[in-house]
Amino acid sequence: MKRLIIVCEGPTEQEFCKDVLFDYFIKRDICIEAPIIKHSGGGVVPWPMFLRQIIKHLYEKEAYVSMLVDYYGIKDFHCFPKWEEANGIANHEKRIEFLEDAMLQEIPNSFRYRFIPYLQLHEFESLLFSDISAFEKTFMESELEIEKLQETASRYSNPEEINNNPNTSPSKRLMDAVVGYNKVLYGNFLAMEIGLDKIMSSCPHFRKWIETLAKI
Repeated sequence: MKRLIIVCEGPTEQEFCKDVLFDYFIKRDICIEAPIIKHSGGGVVPWPMFLRQIIKHLYEKEAYVSMLVDYYGIKDFHCFPKWEEANGIANHEKRIEFLEDAMLQEIPNSFRYRFIPYLQLHEFESLLFSDISAFEKTFMESELEIEKLQETASRYSNPEEINNNPNTSPSKRLMDAVVGYNKVLYGNFLAMEIGLDKIMSSCPHFRKWIETLAKI
């Protein structure tokens, strides 16, 4: 059985790996481990710190390593490779792919084939817009302003395109539409309700990542 370590930005991403991705990959003879970013205990850290953790995992015998980190949380001061150059790329998906390739090139040649970089465009919560009906099944009518979620979902070509403005990011939209929204508790439950197949069919960049991991 192959071993896949997905370094997670925080508890939300970690629970998603354990509860949603684990079953998908174990059927493909791949066992997932999902540690959180060590230096912060959850949350993006400067690239040199993150790189050290990635390489440390790559030193583990025959382990493949990936990551589940929100693009939304990365700032200039985190100094991710080619960050300023990437900001000049207008197309969101191409920008993310450019950054992922830049991270890959930072890995020593001998390990590079076992590292699959991934940034969630724009943040994990965008995946939950793959099926708005899951919210109606999860929350009572008094807890939910479903029209707000439907309006957001209909405005974008796919959930990953929901923008990362601090006031209108996917997580902010969910907190605005769902009373008492808790991203760790509800985010993972909603992802399970939606199902991985639906998320993959709605989110092309996410789907490409999952399909790449399944081929290791």
